[in-house]
Parts: sequence; structure tokens; C-alpha cells
Amino acid sequence: MKTTNEQLLDELIGHEVDLTHLSNVQVVEIIKILNSQDPELRAALIEEIDGIGPDLSEASVALALAGVLGINRAVFVRVRQAMTQSTDDLIRYELSFVHSALQAVLPALVQDQFPVKPADFAQVQAAARAMPFQGRLISEWLAGVESGRAASIRDAVRSGIVDGKPTADIVRTIMGTKAERYADGVLQKSRRDIESVVRSAVSSAAAMASDKSIEANAVLISHVEWVSILDSRTTVMCRIRDRLPYTLGTYKPIGHKIPWLAGPGRLHFCCRSSKWPVLKSAKVLGITDAEAMALMDGQSPQQTTFGEWLERQPAARQDQILGPERGKLMRQGKLKLKDFYNDKGKFLTLDELRERLM
Repeated sequence: MKTTNEQLLDELIGHEVDLTHLSNVQVVEIIKILNSQDPELRAALIEEIDGIGPDLSEASVALALAGVLGINRAVFVRVRQAMTQSTDDLIRYELSFVHSALQAVLPALVQDQFPVKPADFAQVQAAARAMPFQGRLISEWLAGVESGRAASIRDAVRSGIVDGKPTADIVRTIMGTKAERYADGVLQKSRRDIESVVRSAVSSAAAMASDKSIEANAVLISHVEWVSILDSRTTVMCRIRDRLPYTLGTYKPIGHKIPWLAGPGRLHFCCRSSKWPVLKSAKVLGITDAEAMALMDGQSPQQTTFGEWLERQPAARQDQILGPERGKLMRQGKLKLKDFYNDKGKFLTLDELRERLM
């Protein structure tokens, strides 16, 4: 039978997979909002570029493109509203998950003496909004993407006019081409930037919610360990920290010198790392029941990589994460998790995998 710490670690690793899927969904939804006014933006560009006179100063061009830049501002109002709502929903989800996970693994006898406490949503919400990420608040990163998008549109117009390009070519430079699914336009950079901000907002908010949930139950927790998803995309910073222990609340290194810094989920853009609260032993909690002592030995399970964890999961879970064909290949022992990526960390297509197996 698995100990409570082993059960909790499995729950947390699986939860990180779910957060990645949630992040993917949110990226799609936010970019859909960003793209929703592209037809209106294109029409405004055509009309306003034709009305620009010989004065190509920054202020003059910005004034001539007032309608275009107004559309840009309006779409980012919607983006911010959607991100605020999704972040609040994520905080509620994460608070519920940590609370439920602790209740699920702790013996009833332990919970009778040490009930699992919920963290306060309003406190976590305020802390998440006030926590800088890579030197800026998430709201400030969004404002930067908005202003950068406006500047890139304005500069592309000025450059195109100076080069004598017709309006249609300038608009194509900004919007991109249908043949390339509009990924070759100036606006593509803002889509990539938004994706990074959304993924980072998800991981940062989730990390704050789990911080507060774990700290609310400090009486049950010995310390926390950093947990990195170990695959070909894992950064050097996260790799070195995987399974290192830190004090709860103050997050000071235990038995090593690698600093916590911003913590898992916030260490860098799109950080996929998380933390695992190591439960105290029953003995430390003053519980002498034999069954509880066997389950709660206070020991940290052996190091488990994401690939090792995935191999232990049911077929349905493997297929959910990898897709049915990749899941089948792994179960047949033909490929390991690392084999699904190239040396650049890119997830290989099924055709590329088939070539690898030939």
C-alpha cells in the first residue's frame, strides 16, 4: 500500500498535467479574443493608411491611425477582463484541489485531530494580483503587449509608406497572409507574447493558491520539495532544483544552497514546476495508531520523473496525455517519453515518430 506521501505526490504530478491542459485551453480562448477584431482592424487600416499625409512623425501617424489604435485598445480591454475572470476561476480550482487532495490521502483519525483547513479566496486573490512576475505584475505585462502591438502597427505603416508600398501590401505585412494562416504578419508577435503571459499567469496564480493552501495546514507539513516535470523542455534552472527540500513559508534551502527565488511556477516564463508538501509522520503528530503510523511514515518517496510517473498510469490517462497511438507505443515498450521529442524539445508528429521506428 502506498504511503500518504506517495499518494500525495502522485496526485500532484497528475494535477500538473491537468494544469497544462487548462493553460492550453486558456491560451486558445485569449488568442481567439485577440483575433476576433482582425476583420475590423483590417478595414480600419485600409481606410486610415490612405488618409495619411506627408507628415510621418510618430505623433502624426498615431493620430491618423486613431481608429486602428482604438480597436487595439478595445480588444485588450476584453483580454484583460477574460484573464481576470479565468485567473479567479483558477484560484478557486486550485484551492479546492489542494484541500481535496489533502483530505483524500490523510487517514480519518489524523483529520479528526488535525482537520484540513481551507485557504481564504480573497486573501489569495489579492496576493496573486500584487505578486510581480519577472519584475512586473501580470497586468503590466499585458499593458506592455498592448503598447508593443500598437507600436508595431504604427511602425509598419510608417516603414511601408516610406518604402512606397501600396496600402494592400502594408496591410498584408501587418495582418499576414491566409496561406500562412496569418502567422507571417507583424501581429503574430503579440500572439506569441500573449501566450507566454497567459501560461505564466496560470502557473503564477496556481502557485500562489497552493502556497496559501499548504501554509494554512502547516501543522501537517514537514517541508516542501520542488517538483520539476523532467523532459527535454525542462530548463536548467528547474532541473537543478527538482526534488530539493525547502522550509515551509520561508522557503529556505534545507541541506543545500540552491535558492528558492520566485519559486516553482514563477521561476521563469511558462514555468511548469510545482511543489510537493511532505507530510509529517504520525509519530511527529503525536498519533500512535499502528495503521496511521504505517501510512504516515514521514518519508520522502524515491525520486520520480514525469516519464516514470506516466508509465504507471492507466492506459486512459496515458492516452489523454500522449494521444492513443503514442500511448500504445509506450505501453508496447517501443518508445519512452523522451522519444516523443526531438533534441530541440519539440513534440514529434506521428509521421516523424513512424520514421523514427522504421
